[in-house]
Amino acid sequence: MKLGVFAVLFGDKSLEEALDYIAQSGLEAVEIGTGAFPGSKHCNPAELLADNNKIRQFKQAIESRGLTISALSCHGNPLHPNAEIAAAHHLDFQNTVRLANQLGVETVITFSGCPGESEHSKYPSWITCPWPDDFLTVLDWQWKEKVIPYWSEQHQFLQQQGVRVAIESHPGFVVYNTETAIRLRQECGDSIGVNFDPSHLFWQNMDPVACIKVLAKAGALFHFHAKDTAIDQQNTPINGVLDTKSYRDELHRSWIFRTVGYGHGEETWRQIISTLQLVGYDGVISIEHEDSLMSVEEGFQKAVAFLKNQLIKQRIGEIWWA
Repeated sequence: MKLGVFAVLFGDKSLEEALDYIAQSGLEAVEIGTGAFPGSKHCNPAELLADNNKIRQFKQAIESRGLTISALSCHGNPLHPNAEIAAAHHLDFQNTVRLANQLGVETVITFSGCPGESEHSKYPSWITCPWPDDFLTVLDWQWKEKVIPYWSEQHQFLQQQGVRVAIESHPGFVVYNTETAIRLRQECGDSIGVNFDPSHLFWQNMDPVACIKVLAKAGALFHFHAKDTAIDQQNTPINGVLDTKSYRDELHRSWIFRTVGYGHGEETWRQIISTLQLVGYDGVISIEHEDSLMSVEEGFQKAVAFLKNQLIKQRIGEIWWA
């Protein structure tokens, strides 16, 4: 396994400055934002696709620093009931897939999306419980009329391009846990898998180790994000885990995103990384930093030090057992 970073973290730097810093920090891979929610500060797919020289220059900028591209990421909502938003995110996705093909990058990351509750909706509608029965009616309509048709079509497109999509399971979208991720793959095609991000699972009371095993058995473990979540031991018992307060209201939230090691300790992360090894994952551990209690520099460097230590221990263990 290699250590990398989701480079949108360094959106205040040019591509070259960000790559220099990443390489100097001892990382081996980068995940590049290409549109939708992460934006495209370092990479504009439409611009690159229009000029082969620019594609070569972009690739050379990364490879000349000893780095590889783990994935291109355009996390968006192509199922948004607002047609303009859906069309923009769909275009970002398809251009990203085309660019991945040209760059020889295997994996594109995005969200599953979330439709509204009907053809007349203005905003997405995420269903979280089965009663009143209206909710199940909506959920059935979403999957049959929007989710399955869209992703079945994208599966065909991905196959044509020789690229796969790693859906990040994220609350607020139709794929938010293990069974919804596997359902999407089973319904729509095996070019669809998962970008595994433990931070979105921890607060749902899911066990990342168990989830990794199930997803790997299904052949769906495509990419990995290293991000943590801290559960507040006072607010959560009072209010539960469904929390709509701002991420900036850290003191009162039931949970917040943290840098790896600051939500769950070394033992938990050792088990996660060991399980990745056990199931045969040989891809990149891509650091994603959204810790509002740390600066970009502090959070990134702490994550690098923590994960390098875990990977070193893992490699020592491999040598010892060999």
